[in-house]
Amino acid sequence: MAAVAQCVWGALRPRYPLLSFSLRTSPRLLCVATQQKNTGQNLEEDQSQSQNEQKVEPSSAEKMLTEEKAKLEEQLKEVTDKYKRALADAENVRQRSQKLVEEAKLYGIQSFCKDLLEVADILEKATESVPKEEIKDENPHLKSLYEGLVMTEVQIQKVFKKHGLLRLNPVGAKFDPYEHEALFHAPMEGKEPGTIALVSKIGYKLHGRTLRPALVGVVKDA
Repeated sequence: MAAVAQCVWGALRPRYPLLSFSLRTSPRLLCVATQQKNTGQNLEEDQSQSQNEQKVEPSSAEKMLTEEKAKLEEQLKEVTDKYKRALADAENVRQRSQKLVEEAKLYGIQSFCKDLLEVADILEKATESVPKEEIKDENPHLKSLYEGLVMTEVQIQKVFKKHGLLRLNPVGAKFDPYEHEALFHAPMEGKEPGTIALVSKIGYKLHGRTLRPALVGVVKDA
């Protein structure tokens, strides 16, 4: 260090006699100045490097935030899709349940109606078995009995109709396997093949659904 001070002193002495004097009297002052200069340069380099790192770091952070945003958006999309599907499933279940409840209200009396049909059949047979020529004023008891049977049959048919139970008496209609049950097929003159020529037993429908098919005879080709 003393040699460096002497070289500097030799170079500066002709131009700056006062400075050369100061350096000659205090060689440590030059060392301190040199160290401070180096320290200042190092500080500037550190600050520049720190600024460069700060410029790079936001770019990396933005990239991470973008990736995280994409993941969250994808998760939101999946959750929304699952939510919509769950709503659709719940709506389907609600509609099916409502339909089952409505059908239960409509067809809950199905078994009871089937049992009543037997009563209606007996009443019908009873009225048909009474000879029409015997229903006279001279035979008041038979006449009153017959009129009572007819009134009962009419009333029970009104009750059936009130609850959606309708008769099927398809004479002359086209054979329908969903409403009719064929007992036999026979050729008949003047009748169109495939039509119903005879009804052996009346059928019934409950709210549009066949409760008991009509037992019929169907015309076929000769």
